Amino acid sequence: MSACWRESTSIFRLLLKDPKLKVNELDDNGYTPLMQAAGLGYFNIIKWWIASGREMDLQSRLRRLGNADIIGVAKKKGKTEVVTLLERFKKNPVKTRHVMRVELSWYDEVAAERFALVVFVSDGLLQIKDTAPTPAARFFNIARRLPLELQMVLCHRVMGSTKEIIAGKESEEAFKELARRLLWS
Repeated sequence: MSACWRESTSIFRLLLKDPKLKVNELDDNGYTPLMQAAGLGYFNIIKWWIASGREMDLQSRLRRLGNADIIGVAKKKGKTEVVTLLERFKKNPVKTRHVMRVELSWYDEVAAERFALVVFVSDGLLQIKDTAPTPAARFFNIARRLPLELQMVLCHRVMGSTKEIIAGKESEEAFKELARRLLWS
């Protein structure tokens, strides 16, 4: 709530990454962080919230403003840019989220984080339990056993880069090796 109220976008973005954070909690005055951001017109906070994929409770109501929902709060406060964005999100959340992610370079940031994870796992700086049940953990465990050249090709492809083409032979070899290891693990 404090990061939202102060329009501290960098801290807010960091907090959104914590899955334990309850983003729709009410404060003592009956406001949710989204109500605060909408009512104050904090457009960037809302854009990052949408891009993050975290839940957005657009139905919360504020008694102080005639039982208005989030969009109603923004309307009553004259925050037309926020109203437009939230209405667009309500109408088509998947498309709006994608547009926000492209606009904010969110995909690049996530790709860089994944690349760093593969490098850390490969270098032994990060340990993943062999019994980890998630597909990502399984992928990283297999990727770390590949030769470094194949790890780099794999990282490049996982990032979805279109800026540089890696020769088909190396790319094909990386994925064949990954497929072999997936089948045998």
